[in-house]
Amino acid sequence: MSKVSSLRIWTPRILSIVFVLFLMMFSLDVFEPGLSAKDIAIGLFMHNIPALALLAVVVISWKHEIVGGVVFILAGIAYITWVLTSSRFEGNIWAPSLIIGGPAFVIGVLFILNWIKKKQTKNS
Repeated sequence: MSKVSSLRIWTPRILSIVFVLFLMMFSLDVFEPGLSAKDIAIGLFMHNIPALALLAVVVISWKHEIVGGVVFILAGIAYITWVLTSSRFEGNIWAPSLIIGGPAFVIGVLFILNWIKKKQTKNS
């Protein structure tokens, strides 16, 4: 396996894991003085539902890149659409929406490129 081939295969996988960890980082705001362990556990779980769903997609995508490609692209588009249409966000909303939606979209494209290359190699 060449370096380019190895890089092509591992890049979306590593980026997707880093992305899920990045999303999980936002759940750390549940740690507040006075909360019980049960409240913190429930808060962590609730905050991490989207990240856990994407983690399941990463596991499936390890073998089936098309799943990761489609889901990550849709997740990125859905998040950007939600931010742009939500009344909770004011001012310049493009930058914050692209911080989360952009990497998801790029990871999805990388998974699809892997899937296409694997399909081409299989047919050759």
